[in-house]
Amino acid sequence: MKIQTYYNHIRFYTPHHFVYYPVLTVFLVFSIYFAFTTNDCLIWSFISVVFVFLFFLAYMLRQHYALILQNRIVRLELRYRYFTLTEKRLEEFEHKLTDDQIFALRFAPDDEILPLLEDALKNNLSGNAIKKAIIHWRADYNRV
Repeated sequence: MKIQTYYNHIRFYTPHHFVYYPVLTVFLVFSIYFAFTTNDCLIWSFISVVFVFLFFLAYMLRQHYALILQNRIVRLELRYRYFTLTEKRLEEFEHKLTDDQIFALRFAPDDEILPLLEDALKNNLSGNAIKKAIIHWRADYNRV
């Protein structure tokens, strides 16, 4: 398996990104084309609107279900790791961290997470800045 870094940590789901969306795009383009070039403009316009709705619905459902669950799991993982390393609860100051910061900290190994956490709290580092500050990237191959 390829070593994960800041530059290659984005994942694609082949059936969704490279099959479903391209097929839906082709159907949408053809339905718009037929809406302007045939006598049945009304039905093809309706079909085009249905395809646009399917795009929106597929994107929103995919994002909503997967990301809500993933966000909860990442928070729990960070709480567990913090407790394991310090025997203190992260919940005492977790509200001071943004979601972006919490999600970036998951890539930090145990020996880097505490200094990065302190730096994030003290200097209000962005998630992107936290990711770039990680020296030994802790891969997360199980993200959605």
